[in-house]
Amino acid sequence: MQIGESFVGSGPNAAHINTVLGEREGPAGSAWATALATPSRGHAPFVAVLAPSLPVKPMTLFVNKAAVDDDRHGELTWGPAQAGVAAGVADAVADGVVPAWQIDDLVLIAAVWVNPAAGDPDEVYRNNRKATREALANGASKAPALDDVLAARTRPTNPFFTAPE
Repeated sequence: MQIGESFVGSGPNAAHINTVLGEREGPAGSAWATALATPSRGHAPFVAVLAPSLPVKPMTLFVNKAAVDDDRHGELTWGPAQAGVAAGVADAVADGVVPAWQIDDLVLIAAVWVNPAAGDPDEVYRNNRKATREALANGASKAPALDDVLAARTRPTNPFFTAPE
């Protein structure tokens, strides 16, 4: 099983993706099916598609991390964010990050943050596409390196907080 993470962009149109790529017949497959079958209020996992009736491979479950709270947020989540995720997965397959010969034996869970304040569909698309490709590459390479983790421990930072010195 490969676990990846990537954050791309800034402000409300940024993308934060977590990926779990694994065997369809293993724990990742069980988690994929369970998540699909158990939606909750504001969170309805769905299969990411490149076009209607054309799901990306490996089969990718889009799981929204932010509850859809209005029509605009839903349109950005189901439209440009999921299109970006699907294209990013296809990019990773085309680039050999995800081996094409394995795609029918794998499943992917993509946990996706779409900020309710997002407003630029094109930027949401671009950021999610890049973040998905990067998260899969990070999972394949087992990133981050331990040295990077240990170096960052003295001053953790994220878009919402930076630890004091």
